Amino acid sequence: MTGMTHRRMERSEGLAHAGLAWRDGRTRLVDLRQQGSAKAILPRVEGDVPEVVFLNTSGGLTGGDRLDLSLHVTGRATGTTQTAERAYDAGGGLARVRVAHRVEGWLDWLPQETIVYDRAGLDRETRIDLAPGAGCICLEMLVLGRAAMGEVVRDLHLSDRREVWRDGKPAFVEWLSLNNEALRAGPAGLAGARAIATLAMVGPGAEDALTRARGALTQDGVEAAASAWDGKLVVRMRAGDGWPLRRQVASLLTALRDAPLPRVWQV
Repeated sequence: MTGMTHRRMERSEGLAHAGLAWRDGRTRLVDLRQQGSAKAILPRVEGDVPEVVFLNTSGGLTGGDRLDLSLHVTGRATGTTQTAERAYDAGGGLARVRVAHRVEGWLDWLPQETIVYDRAGLDRETRIDLAPGAGCICLEMLVLGRAAMGEVVRDLHLSDRREVWRDGKPAFVEWLSLNNEALRAGPAGLAGARAIATLAMVGPGAEDALTRARGALTQDGVEAAASAWDGKLVVRMRAGDGWPLRRQVASLLTALRDAPLPRVWQV
């Protein structure tokens, strides 16, 4: 139609980076950069392990959005997100999220769950690079709609790649791809699960945590299994709803870590 005005939809972009280093007997903030919709805050916490909390002020992700988050840790730190991230109807496009951390000590990367809505489009990559002798816990939780609200996800494009590199070599690589066909795959796919999570611990002594991990997998309504080899521990969990999965993840983290859960985790 001649003369029609096409309105460009508003899209959000955000970048947040924090650098933490071992100084004067504790890990301290030495670098902070943030722009757009991404923010990084360091709340007061008990103990000597700082927490970096990332937040997306746009309120969620939709097609065309871009979010970049990164940490550089030379001591010990915990990274998380202020609340659950939400991937909304993408309008035919893709939201892109890039997470890139460098670790020369130990990092617990514990973002809260990502809630995916019908017709969402999300392309996310998470990479953690470990220096020799360094280690990490890398967690990812995904919830397909909210069961309490009767939400059903039938149309979805999700590409979620997670990598942990150790001394320049891949130690853990997992690529989750969910589309309409995968949602209908039955036992070959999610087998009816609405919520899934993977926790990977990579670093010195990770295999020794296998007994503790298996002992913590007791939450009703959650199927879970753990294995360990070559300096790695991997735990996979799935449930019919996000709440029991979140409780299971909280119990697992309590068993594996010598630190309280992040303050923003309201479990």
